Amino acid sequence: MHRAVAAANWMQHINGVQAPRDMRHWLTDRMSLTKKLIAHSHSFRVQRLAQQPARPLHDEHAMIALPRRVCVQERDVLLRCDGVAVVYGHTVVPLSATANDWPFFNSLGERSLGTTLFGDPLVQRGELEYARLPGSHPLLVRARRVLGEDAGHGTLFARRCLYQRRKGLLLVTEVFLPAIAGLVRVEKKSKTNNT
Repeated sequence: MHRAVAAANWMQHINGVQAPRDMRHWLTDRMSLTKKLIAHSHSFRVQRLAQQPARPLHDEHAMIALPRRVCVQERDVLLRCDGVAVVYGHTVVPLSATANDWPFFNSLGERSLGTTLFGDPLVQRGELEYARLPGSHPLLVRARRVLGEDAGHGTLFARRCLYQRRKGLLLVTEVFLPAIAGLVRVEKKSKTNNT
């Protein structure tokens, strides 16, 4: 007997997910999430969990122009602020995408994908979509496997965005973990030259 896979109900407007005010700015801000997290921490780190061929989630293959759920290149990471996991990041790219489309993708390691996407003038960014992921959604199951209780038990807010570079498509999903609610902007001391 197969267990039903919990699907996400992706919305094109933030009001569709009824996000509380303190979550709306994380979900709707169109600036680089990496830059925003850096501004809210003393130490920011990307922890790569996996990067491998895999079947996309049920609601992903059509987004990246695949007619069915064939293998893609998948990358899962945790974004950590001051050592605490605040975002579970999930990216899928069709295996047919060439090195010309996404020359940096396979060599990212623990570098931020967001910094690369926002720094490349050839990258076109699509519209954000929003969802409340149920606790049994595959991405939340993966996050709990790594983080245990720190991933929470109930629904979590997520957003996703489609990127295009040349002919290649890439879909990024960001799941906002409970600890993100505790982040506050950090005053950074400017470096001055004492001569």
